Amino acid sequence: MKLKSSEPFWLVKNGIINSYPSLREELETEILIVGGGITGSLIAHQCIKDGYKTTLIDRREIGHGSTSATTSMLQYEIDIPLYQLKDQIGKKAAEESYWACYKSIDTLERIVKHIKSDCGFNKKESLYFAAFKKDVAGLKKEFEARKNIGMPVKWLEADEIDSQFQIKNSFGGILSEQGGSIDGFKLAHDILAYNHKKGLKIFDKTDIKKVTYLKTGVHVLTEHGTIIKANKLIYCNGFESTEIIKDDFVKLLSTYAMVGERFEDDQSHLNNTLFWNTAEPYIYMRTTDDNRLLIGGEDEEFVDANKRDSLLTDKATKLTKYLNKNLPNYDFRMDFVWAGTFGETKDGLPYIGEHPDFKSTYFVLGFGGNGITFSVIGMELVSEMLKNKKHPLSDYFKFRR
Repeated sequence: MKLKSSEPFWLVKNGIINSYPSLREELETEILIVGGGITGSLIAHQCIKDGYKTTLIDRREIGHGSTSATTSMLQYEIDIPLYQLKDQIGKKAAEESYWACYKSIDTLERIVKHIKSDCGFNKKESLYFAAFKKDVAGLKKEFEARKNIGMPVKWLEADEIDSQFQIKNSFGGILSEQGGSIDGFKLAHDILAYNHKKGLKIFDKTDIKKVTYLKTGVHVLTEHGTIIKANKLIYCNGFESTEIIKDDFVKLLSTYAMVGERFEDDQSHLNNTLFWNTAEPYIYMRTTDDNRLLIGGEDEEFVDANKRDSLLTDKATKLTKYLNKNLPNYDFRMDFVWAGTFGETKDGLPYIGEHPDFKSTYFVLGFGGNGITFSVIGMELVSEMLKNKKHPLSDYFKFRR
């Protein structure tokens, strides 16, 4: 499956940071990770930390799937608001899921510092604002739900949003203290390079042709005719998991993003905050560490890569129109525009854990708008599962829940 199109900013900005060989020989390993994006890199980091002999493979160059197209906004907010999620999956499950996402941003910050990555990690606030007057009542319910469980949030009226961020045509919103942004493509490479030195084996341009799932492990036949024997297989292949899992468990969507030229004037009113709104589909904005504005959204159902990519010009026009409406004084000149594919689940939560159709196998599939934070949570769940322990969140994220 083709997961991105045109010129993703991060890929052009960074180029090919590290290149690894394809697999040319038979291999035995304790853990085999499939997927060399941000999720696979984080799970590999945990497995190496826990002392497992670990191998990672990817069918492309490392990080050249969805990770090169991510907007890398680090949010604890799940796609379904807390007050609605409580009605859907229960109060305890909803609150624990939100808090896990909240804490994962701090965990990721510690990882960035530990491996000394220069991925441009920045802690930021997050502003979730009403796109229409009719959205205010629901947004205030969401504000109260978060406030009632102790999350540091503040309600801003429209004039305060205008004064602080120069955003026009809002109707009030929730300002959260917790958030962040990174260059996810760079971070994935930095994590893998760090662990490669510690013994992680990495092979890119190595696709899988067949997997034999056994109670005692898996045998993986690669496109090159080589066999990998592993005690456990962990799929970190995101939306491409739909190629092997037959359940109707995720809805694939196309999303669009664009980045402007470097901004020479002061934009300090935007640099420390993530922005997203209540529109359906929602629009989101952030600045990059090299002083550009990134804006994305205009999601729609994924049909195929050609259909998705054919809409790039139209979607860029609509995103520019939105930007002019909300930031009319911003001198935006588009530098890059691209599209990507992501997944939406029935409850906004990821799928992490075992699937009954696949022996000796785990999945870490961080679907939704905050897939990176779900991947960080996945590190902890995988660590416990490999020790045959049950994690408190595992029932919320399991298949066929």
